[in-house]
Amino acid sequence: MEPVTLTTSRLLLRSPGPADAEAVHAAAQDPELARWIPQFPSPYLREHARGFTEQAVPDGWAHDSMFTFGLFLPEGEDLVGMLGITMRALGVAEIGFWAAKEHRGHGYVAEATGAAARWAFARLSIDRMEWRAEVGNRASRAVAERTGFTIEGTLRSAINNKGVRRDCWVGSLLPSDLGLPSTAPYLPTPDDRL
Repeated sequence: MEPVTLTTSRLLLRSPGPADAEAVHAAAQDPELARWIPQFPSPYLREHARGFTEQAVPDGWAHDSMFTFGLFLPEGEDLVGMLGITMRALGVAEIGFWAAKEHRGHGYVAEATGAAARWAFARLSIDRMEWRAEVGNRASRAVAERTGFTIEGTLRSAINNKGVRRDCWVGSLLPSDLGLPSTAPYLPTPDDRL
């Protein structure tokens, strides 16, 4: 699929490219990102940012496997954060996101997550969007809950963060949570059968 651009009332969501490598590198120097995101190399070097923007991002779009959006303020093209939707199984995707330090606390990532989820449900035929974060990553959990994710529980030893197994929270968002139709019928289990 060709990369798409989404807009919200305050943001431009577009595929980050080589011209954004320096902004990605600068944002990635925040130790909080390396602490909570297992895939983040530490230290995060310029070649990591170039590999991400020049290869990983376009490959994900080209293979319909990962749809990465840079979150930008439209007036200045300032990098607010990053959001990725990774296909996990038929009709199931996982969303991940981060915010640049100076843009945290403004609701930008929740705004972008809602827009990206709506796009994914409509365009990618997803019936379940999953979110996972290491237990303790309260900022990520707050974004998920603000966006409408249902926190389903804790998975033991489900994340390998730089060689250490850690527990993670897991949540889901369904099209019906946003008032959208599903591509397949869904029959929830009655509460008395749990």
